[in-house]
Amino acid sequence: MDVGREIAEHERAVRALAADARVLEQIASRIAGCLRSGGTVYLCGNGGSAADAQHVAAEFTGRFSRERAPLPAEALTANTSAITAIGNDYGFEEVFARQAEARVKKGDVLAGISTSGESENVLRAVSKARELGASTVGFAGGADSRLAAACDLCLQVRSQETARVQEAHILAWHLVCGMVEESLAG
Repeated sequence: MDVGREIAEHERAVRALAADARVLEQIASRIAGCLRSGGTVYLCGNGGSAADAQHVAAEFTGRFSRERAPLPAEALTANTSAITAIGNDYGFEEVFARQAEARVKKGDVLAGISTSGESENVLRAVSKARELGASTVGFAGGADSRLAAACDLCLQVRSQETARVQEAHILAWHLVCGMVEESLAG
């Protein structure tokens, strides 16, 4: 492994987020509006993106960088009994959509996280959330993903390397969390 090359690619991926500042501001505004109106943020993803969903939900329900009231957020990745039961009975493609159908309401936000932007279970959750009147945001990688096309707003990290996409996603989510806290504090 060429450590210098890996670090350079990481820097390129995260520096490119500056060009996406507007979409990050729009995502933060959409989430802040949802929370201000009494809605809930739901997050989903697979593997590292599942961990990101839980991480971001914790930033909202705990705190990110300032003391404040807890904000309603839930990772649809956290209930292993629901995931395994739904996966067994309906197929893995339905593990998030079925949970979204049970929970998501008009005015909520569903955030789908997929490094490829092609995860079928995330795409189905986004589709179900839209049917229910929720806003949808995506965090994807690569170029022109189905997730980007399916969401109201989507950050598309321009890298084909999963690790670099995940690293950029968590920085982007931290930026969004900070903007949401700032907006709600003001």
